[in-house]
Amino acid sequence: MVPFSFAGHELVALPQGALFWPARAALLVADLHLEKASYFAGAGQMLPPYDSLATLTDLAALATATAAREIWCLGDSFHDARGGGRLPDAARAMLHALMTRARWTWITGNHDPIDADRCGGTVVEEAVIDGLVLRHQADPAETRPELSGHFHPQLRIRVRGRLVARRCFVASGRKLLLPAFGALTGGLDATHSEIARAIGAPAEALVPVENRLLRFPLAA
Repeated sequence: MVPFSFAGHELVALPQGALFWPARAALLVADLHLEKASYFAGAGQMLPPYDSLATLTDLAALATATAAREIWCLGDSFHDARGGGRLPDAARAMLHALMTRARWTWITGNHDPIDADRCGGTVVEEAVIDGLVLRHQADPAETRPELSGHFHPQLRIRVRGRLVARRCFVASGRKLLLPAFGALTGGLDATHSEIARAIGAPAEALVPVENRLLRFPLAA
């Protein structure tokens, strides 16, 4: 794990798309979109119904590897307000096991409002932790250092003539966007105007790989 500095804090961007905060032993993830497959199945579009199990399995592995004492979910944790009620028993048991090992906080998103069923944990609209604002969607008017999700950023580059897409973090001077952690989520190009509008410039994409953190400047 390679740490980097953001707003005076040492953070670690993990290849799996999560952010680790060593000083708090906190694991932060965004956009799990649990039960997205069952939501689409209800509308007649059948997808493999294993997205929640896959996402929570990956999260549990990271929680163990980092010995996380806190887990923060930065919004859109469920694909819709009723997603918690559709969790399969195995996924629900896995989620409850995670909640018993770490202090769990859900931040609300546009897909999962404050009254959504989240199967336990603490639910807040946003939080300020050690000077960092944690919310779902970046606020362009926010002057305090901010961590958020929502945009599912991906870096798309050409390697040997082939277009390769990797989920990435996007950082500007006071804002840090997390990629989508969920197993069944798409991505928005890190150079998209909506991302630039949300976090300002100059900005860079951060791609963690093994024991390195690759940095790619993004055009204004």
